[in-house]
Amino acid sequence: MDVPAAKSDVVPLQFRVIGDERGSLISLECADNVPFIIKRVYYIFSTQADVSRGFHAHRDLQQLAICVSGKCRMTLDDGRSRQDVWLDEPNKGVLIRNLIWREMHDFSEDCVLMVLASGHYDESDYIRNYDDFVKEVANGKK
Repeated sequence: MDVPAAKSDVVPLQFRVIGDERGSLISLECADNVPFIIKRVYYIFSTQADVSRGFHAHRDLQQLAICVSGKCRMTLDDGRSRQDVWLDEPNKGVLIRNLIWREMHDFSEDCVLMVLASGHYDESDYIRNYDDFVKEVANGKK
């Protein structure tokens, strides 16, 4: 499945690959192909194939997710509709703006999911209950 066309506050991105016979390189730069100042980078790896992760939204945080190795399926939900996005190439990413519910599924054995974030870890920014998330979206907090 290809990354779908932009919908809501989920934006698929394709990164330029620079390379030759020696190999390939992708550069990520603020104000170029990353639309926010990067304040945190983390990556998820060694996740079992039958384990899902995420199951939360952020009130303010923006994130850019990229599978630098392997693949996984992200389910993204704006409170009105859901869409699945496969991250299965290192030059594909998905920009996830605030108030988007995210779930990660179907991790390949070699999956390394890197996430760039617009802010530092802040537990108060998380919405960890789906019903609470839908209420916040319905109350116009988006």
